[in-house]
Amino acid sequence: MDFSVLAKYQTSGPRYTSYPTAIEFSEDYKYDEYIKDLESNTDKPLSLYFHLPFCRSACYFCGCNVIYTANEDKKERYLDYILRELDILKTHLKTKKAIQMHFGGGTPTFFSASQLEILLKKINEIFEFLPDSELSCEIDPRFLNVEQMSVFAKYGINRISFGVQDFDAKVQKEIHRIQPYEITENAVKLARANGVKSINTDLIYGLPYQDLNSFSKTLETILKINPDRLAVFNYAHVPWIKKNMRKFDESTIPEAKTKLEILKHTAKFLGENGYKMIGMDHFAKPDDELFKALENGTLHRNFQGYTTKGGAILVGVGLTSIGEGTNYYAQNYKDLNDYEAAIDNGKLPFHRGIKLNNDDLIRKAVIMSLMANFNLNIKEIEKEFKIGFWDYFKDAKEHLKTYAEFLQISDDEIKVNETGTLLIRNICMGFDAYMKNKGDKTFSKTL
Repeated sequence: MDFSVLAKYQTSGPRYTSYPTAIEFSEDYKYDEYIKDLESNTDKPLSLYFHLPFCRSACYFCGCNVIYTANEDKKERYLDYILRELDILKTHLKTKKAIQMHFGGGTPTFFSASQLEILLKKINEIFEFLPDSELSCEIDPRFLNVEQMSVFAKYGINRISFGVQDFDAKVQKEIHRIQPYEITENAVKLARANGVKSINTDLIYGLPYQDLNSFSKTLETILKINPDRLAVFNYAHVPWIKKNMRKFDESTIPEAKTKLEILKHTAKFLGENGYKMIGMDHFAKPDDELFKALENGTLHRNFQGYTTKGGAILVGVGLTSIGEGTNYYAQNYKDLNDYEAAIDNGKLPFHRGIKLNNDDLIRKAVIMSLMANFNLNIKEIEKEFKIGFWDYFKDAKEHLKTYAEFLQISDDEIKVNETGTLLIRNICMGFDAYMKNKGDKTFSKTL
């Protein structure tokens, strides 16, 4: 990878966990239309996402939809509403077969072992998980105990993602997340002891006070716990959206040049230690299914990141959760009162979304193929959608000229080279019909 050429391409752009992106969701997509689409879409296996939004305190880098509380009653109340949401949801599903389940947050393990068991028992009463299902949970190592891990083991949780971000004490203090290495190490040991076969750790580069030297030490430290995968995310600084990010002195945030140095070292260091780069921000061991999926062109991308479970219908449960069908996206209410009111009225807590038109579907297929596999089979797109590719994408063809050194383009395919994978967001923006008139403060920086 030639990192020296990248800095000039810094711009703002989507991460493309969906197309169209969530910024295009609106209330014009009505409840009755969503229910009709949901009921007609669920003849495929399901991917279930559960949003457990509570945290005890704020991590200042966090862009997630969270509620800060130490109130046990709030958690009990929320659990009751999720159970009721599931009872409503099951009446609208053609199939109860599931291939994937993910607990996100917030801090899912802020809920007690008994609360987690109530939820997992309910889920397993409603859904039938297929034999090769991926059952995962995001975990803050500071909030994990033996009892919780025993519950996860009982219900077959087989993949865990531990949030780490950085081990440097100064960085941890600034981001308001004090997490000594020993806490993370003990959490990973506990998961391994309970049969979890796949461990992921999340790191973030671009945080305040980080530099190449400090992040190098974090990388060396993380390898001591031998994760199967690492997600190394570019910090998305969006203080106009997330107020907690305003607490940072922006002069302490690394410049693009420093971030690229960190990324270059990360790719080299992890490569030398048995990991392969997957997508734009993941690394996995060669025997990991993510790497195998990338090699055979079956890697997919959705709101949970990179996944091998393509084709599943994503159903979001809980506050702010997003679902994805073959021709729609649907998001639940973000406001807790609105969420509860919908369920009290016997309805799913659907708030907004988007019904995809034919143009959306074409562009989604192109963008998601490039984002996941860095390759696009033009002939397949032409056959599936009955278009002449380059006639349809005249504007995109001009856009791609800017990135010609990173691409191999023929009548049959578009292939992105290794350096170009780091610019994949930029490249895909040329196929995005919604990018016009989007300001710099719509999205985070691509590098």
